[in-house]
Amino acid sequence: MTLLLFLLRRAATLVVVTLVSSFLVFSLMELAPGSPLSFLLGNRSATPEQVALVTEQYHLDDPFLVRYGAWLGDVLHGDLGRSIAYKQSVTDLLSTRVTTTLLLVGYAGIIITIVGVGLGVLAGSRPGRLDAALTALTTGFLAVPAFVSGVVLIWVFAVQLGWFPAFGGGHGLLDRLRHLTLPAVALSLASSAYLARITRAAVQTQQQAEHVETARSRGLQGGYVMRHHVVRNSLIPITTVLGLTIATLIAGAVVVESVFALDGIGSLLVQAILRSDFVVVQAVILVLVVAFVLVNTLVDIVYTMVDPRISLTAGTGR
Repeated sequence: MTLLLFLLRRAATLVVVTLVSSFLVFSLMELAPGSPLSFLLGNRSATPEQVALVTEQYHLDDPFLVRYGAWLGDVLHGDLGRSIAYKQSVTDLLSTRVTTTLLLVGYAGIIITIVGVGLGVLAGSRPGRLDAALTALTTGFLAVPAFVSGVVLIWVFAVQLGWFPAFGGGHGLLDRLRHLTLPAVALSLASSAYLARITRAAVQTQQQAEHVETARSRGLQGGYVMRHHVVRNSLIPITTVLGLTIATLIAGAVVVESVFALDGIGSLLVQAILRSDFVVVQAVILVLVVAFVLVNTLVDIVYTMVDPRISLTAGTGR
């Protein structure tokens, strides 16, 4: 199987999963109690003109599949509807907030990669007290929810020490990164601990492998063996967990953005739910699902660089 065919299959899977996800997201309106019109209006009082406008915009007089087709066509053209609570285009609402969420997830992803892989390799290659201490540390981090670690980080590093701002997104790239440091750490703590444990297990398994023992018997230096034989062959499980972890960060950002009052799409989702603004909720859920599917597809493609034998012979990166 060629690389091109593999990529085409992954692209086709991406399209199918996205279409199914969009259908399920749109169906939420049908499954909700009450009529679609009352759900879209959020039980707000509306004038006859507003009712007529919403009915026309969302084709409420048409059958379900016709409405879904019209909505999907609008989505493909970049039209996610109009927020009743915010009285503006949902696309515009998202465009002003998506940068914050992308920076937060990217920042947290970098922390997870460096800390998780670093601690895992250190624990896996140094059995004994250091391994036990790092295992206990990661176990503790795994048990702490993101909103709890966020509150603790605010109290210690923002209130007591004053090293970082507690709330807000900042202005300019460097200032924004400074404001996002505590949220990124809060978002990445548990995931870093989980990746560290997976990395530790993979490193310990590889160190007992026959090819590693052969490399050592040939007199190769320990550092060379660790980099080129142990860590390199541990990348498959590490990449799998790292990709899935970063994908789940998109959903985890909802909580962290609320704790730190960030203007991301996660906080927008919470505000839209509280204000019964279903159009915004629907759009944000769709964006989160598509982002999750995209990240998983990218992970499958990364496998071709980590170990081409897996993807090109099996047709899948898993």
